[in-house]
Amino acid sequence: MKGFLNQLTPAWTSPSRLRDKGIIGMNRRNIRYIGRYNNRRLYPLVDDKLKTKLLAQSHGVTSPVLIGTVETQFGIKQLRATLQGHRGFVVKPAKGSGGKGILVIEQSDGQAYIKPSGARLSLVDIERHVSNILSGLYSLGGSPDVAVIETLINFDKSLLAYTYEGVPDIRVIIFKGYPVMAMMRLSTAASDGKANLHQGAVGVGLDIASGHALRGVQFDRPCQRHPDTDHDLAELKVPHWQTLLNLAASCYEMTGLGYLGTDMVLDRDHGPMLLELNARPGLAIQMTNGEGLRPRLDLIERQPEGLAPRARVAFAQHHFARHSELVSSADSTDVNT
Repeated sequence: MKGFLNQLTPAWTSPSRLRDKGIIGMNRRNIRYIGRYNNRRLYPLVDDKLKTKLLAQSHGVTSPVLIGTVETQFGIKQLRATLQGHRGFVVKPAKGSGGKGILVIEQSDGQAYIKPSGARLSLVDIERHVSNILSGLYSLGGSPDVAVIETLINFDKSLLAYTYEGVPDIRVIIFKGYPVMAMMRLSTAASDGKANLHQGAVGVGLDIASGHALRGVQFDRPCQRHPDTDHDLAELKVPHWQTLLNLAASCYEMTGLGYLGTDMVLDRDHGPMLLELNARPGLAIQMTNGEGLRPRLDLIERQPEGLAPRARVAFAQHHFARHSELVSSADSTDVNT
């Protein structure tokens, strides 16, 4: 948040000025929204990725196919058989957070398992990673965990120019079933192929109405082009945007959580898919959008209950539409000539 504040104000600023800009901090998020609208008994539905996946399947929400799980150290001996026939896959801790412990294997050649970076791992390496997951190395609080193995996401080809050795994902904040604000996270060399803003991924604010890019940020600084592919962020538009928003909005009914972060991916064969959910979504989305959440949240709190997901999406698209701050290279060339 500090970088966002520095972009909007020339120096350290007062709480009143932040309120005027509609920015919410962790205290307001935790007390006013998470504490009020998220029943703690529902947290396990989203804190455990395996429970989230099974819940999504029961509600007909598309998500990556589950290959298998490993729940005990003894079960590690079955890994070879579990992975056989799968050219690519993802191993992740069920209770992990912030992308920690996620291992992506893009292909295998019979001799080794190959990461997107080209690094080659043996079966022993995979087994060691799974063992670390089970021991709680990546879980919240270090509690014993379960390793979840999923099919590899073949992300939409239209996004190839916007990512480096990783899968771009879309975070949508859902409040009382309404999509409030959205961003795409683009992996970079600095982030080691992970869509993690704190590690150096590019965050791109997205227009709720259209899925077009609004502005880009990397390391808390404005970003016009992808640092590795040099592709113009102004040209970014998320495909299947309407379907993605409807899917994200339906997670309100699926979980019962009023304040929710939905992380989506775009598969070239299956379209928008739910990757995971977060009952305590971070606030960096305000930085990527260059706008505070509070005015939008206040408006939604005044709306009546009982609207269907599609009606809630339509409301958000009407009221939260924005013009992009990015200038495409083609437009800037025209202006200069």
